[in-house]
Amino acid sequence: MSTLINSTSLGNIIIVTGSFLLLLVLVKLFAWDQITGIFKAREEKIANDIDDAKAAREEAEDLAAKRQTELAGARLEATQIIDDAKETGKNQEAKIVAQAHEEAKRLKEKANQDIALSKVEALSSVKGDVADLTVMLAEKIMATTLDKEAQSDLIDSYLDKLGDA
Repeated sequence: MSTLINSTSLGNIIIVTGSFLLLLVLVKLFAWDQITGIFKAREEKIANDIDDAKAAREEAEDLAAKRQTELAGARLEATQIIDDAKETGKNQEAKIVAQAHEEAKRLKEKANQDIALSKVEALSSVKGDVADLTVMLAEKIMATTLDKEAQSDLIDSYLDKLGDA
């Protein structure tokens, strides 16, 4: 029985080995190209996915760099706008102050002219009143009436003294 078992075992080993070899030959003939094709397609898909991911990452980095550049440009532009606005404000301030000074100077000159005119008018009025009073006083003192030329000389002399005082 031991030989029978040994010969059966040997027969089984030969059949299994033969079947395995036949299976390998059949796989090589009919399925090997398809299996390797599947693996190649999978390898190519993974390589393409890696390349696409790399390209997408580079594009994202480019976009990020572009965004940073645009942001820096926008900041620079905003700073320039603020500086321009400050400069314009300072110019407007100087212009308004200069206009106010000119207006004040003009008003002061007008007021001085008005004062001088009022003074001249007041002195004229006072001169007329003083002349009349002087003539009346002189008439009473002299008890005589002065002629026009003497009256004019007397008034001028009195007004000159009044203007000096």
